Amino acid sequence: MAWGIGANDVANAMGTSVGSKALTVKQAIFIAAIFEFAGAYLAGGEVTSTIRKGIISSEPFIPHPELLVLGMISALLAAGTWLAIASARGWPVSTTHSIVGAIIGFAVVAVGMEAVSWGKVGGIVGSWIVTPLISGIIAYLIFMSAQKLIFDTDHPVNNAKKYVPLYMGFAGFVLALVTIKKGLKHIVKSGDLNISNGEAYLYAGLVAVLIAIVGAFFVRRVKIEPSADKDMHFNNVEKIFAILMVVTACCMAFAHGSNDVANAIGPLAAVQSVIANDGQIVAKTPLAWWILPLGGIGIVCGLALFGSRVMTTIGKGITHLTPSRGFAAELAAATTVVIASGTGLPISTTQTLVGAVLGVGMARGIAALNLGVVRSIVISWVVTLPIGAALAIIFFLILKMIFL
Repeated sequence: MAWGIGANDVANAMGTSVGSKALTVKQAIFIAAIFEFAGAYLAGGEVTSTIRKGIISSEPFIPHPELLVLGMISALLAAGTWLAIASARGWPVSTTHSIVGAIIGFAVVAVGMEAVSWGKVGGIVGSWIVTPLISGIIAYLIFMSAQKLIFDTDHPVNNAKKYVPLYMGFAGFVLALVTIKKGLKHIVKSGDLNISNGEAYLYAGLVAVLIAIVGAFFVRRVKIEPSADKDMHFNNVEKIFAILMVVTACCMAFAHGSNDVANAIGPLAAVQSVIANDGQIVAKTPLAWWILPLGGIGIVCGLALFGSRVMTTIGKGITHLTPSRGFAAELAAATTVVIASGTGLPISTTQTLVGAVLGVGMARGIAALNLGVVRSIVISWVVTLPIGAALAIIFFLILKMIFL
């Protein structure tokens, strides 16, 4: 399942960087390997709890813990199978849809409709509609601000040197905030570290300032001929944005790891909890130390071996991306994912990023979008949840025949 997330969702996260030619495929895989693992390990625990025990109620399973164990295994098998098929076809589907559909499917067959927390599921489904909208609006605003402040001015290069470090600082702020507020509590034992909200914002602000200063140093080293024409100036501005894309690629990979590792390890955590408590289904149990790293390693392997196909769809299929457009899309998606991860809502990173790319495309008018690709992406989203449920039911019945 983690392998499937790496092959499909991480390729989404890196697709904008590769599509805009800010990074090569090899560079994207290297960056993703580091930051996805860090995001999964440092900040992955919050969403894991929602996937593990939020979607289905554990009460109906208390007399039959073995059904929960087999069900969660079948959910992983189902979602992993569908992701492998979709990744091979280059479809950017939602790993969150896959696992949520699979968990609902086995729960209904195992103990009935009452096992599913339909209110929670409604909230998650609602987030799938709201998040692409939010990320699209944020991407649109970031891209339009870059247009106004940099591209539509008489001296685009000088203005880029002035404003790009501010964008870098914002990206650093988003990344630092989720690490401090959500990440540190998973690697420092509770009680050893108490950071108030005010302190978290202060530390994130300091990181933002540091990144902005480092960014300003590198941006000022970009050399431009004063006599060059405006097109040449635009090309040089895009070069500056390419530097920025590396920061946002790191940001997106970290944010993605923190949110989507839950899709792989949430069910595993539920199984491990039942086994660790001698078949008892307990309300609260600590996450075993080896589960988050396992998810992180799986994600990195999937991206390295199979990620390039979905990267092509996102990076080149929806709309023509330049580094400035890709930057706006990626930073907007990272911001949205970070907000969602902080609130414990398992949103679809795929939909968030596609929403952001659509937002950037819309800034240039509807003609800038490849509506055929958009349509096929939306169809693949719609079928993912029922396919996940159907596969989980099949796997659950097979496992039940073998083991019970």
